[in-house]
Amino acid sequence: MDINFLTNNGVDVKKSLELFGDIDTYNDTLGDFLLGVQDKAPKLNFYKENKDMNNYSIYVHSLKSDARTFGFTKLFEIAYEHELKSKAGDIYYIYDHYDELIKEIDRMTHVVKQYLGKEPIPNIEFENKQILISEDNKQSITSTPGEIYTNKTILVVDDSNIIRNFTSRIFKESYGVGVAKDGKEAIDIIASNKDNNQIVAILLDLNMPNVDGFAVLDYMKENNLFRKIPVSIISGDSSKETIDRAFTYQIVDMLGKPFNETDIKRVVEKTIYFKDMN
Repeated sequence: MDINFLTNNGVDVKKSLELFGDIDTYNDTLGDFLLGVQDKAPKLNFYKENKDMNNYSIYVHSLKSDARTFGFTKLFEIAYEHELKSKAGDIYYIYDHYDELIKEIDRMTHVVKQYLGKEPIPNIEFENKQILISEDNKQSITSTPGEIYTNKTILVVDDSNIIRNFTSRIFKESYGVGVAKDGKEAIDIIASNKDNNQIVAILLDLNMPNVDGFAVLDYMKENNLFRKIPVSIISGDSSKETIDRAFTYQIVDMLGKPFNETDIKRVVEKTIYFKDMN
């Protein structure tokens, strides 16, 4: 693995290492980008074709966060512009510039595969993939049984597999680490463990598909769980509106993405301390 290969392809490795700490962790996590983009890209196309700018903005925001984490500067810039335009409901911009986004996703996919020594693959055929997403899956937050924990566990709720895996690596020696990829899964897990005192902290993203982080906060509030199961927010949305809204709930802290190991350890320690004090 030659870092110069990444640098020559426009990757800001130096900036990323400020987050990952060392090149081995960076390399170990790069495969998560490939898994994530294979999931996100078809959904971007689905929501574009269905003119669903709300869900489009959620997935392109996640793509933007992943690109920033790994130092994929050009992909970050393109995805960021798509996020802004989709949030503004500018579907004409999305249609006019969609191919540019897909081309850069495709380019970075091949760069990562070549860097990791994987066999080249044909360009990803996003346009022909169909994603079947029912209205029930979009809206329902009816609780179903979630995993029951038997030891002290940190629950990481984030639609990015990169964030889930990176955080799990940091804490797996000290705690159990549970994961949920959206608010629905998180609510199921919280409901199954709210009486056993095993969840010592929740790290909660806000901007997720299907059921977002605010729905989880509403569930916590309705069931009076914030003192028993303390929550800190991890989010790439630093807008004043989002921050102000988050702090209307009894959260412990809020950490912006991207974050490094020191940042997340500090927030987890603070969150667990809040639980110990109650």
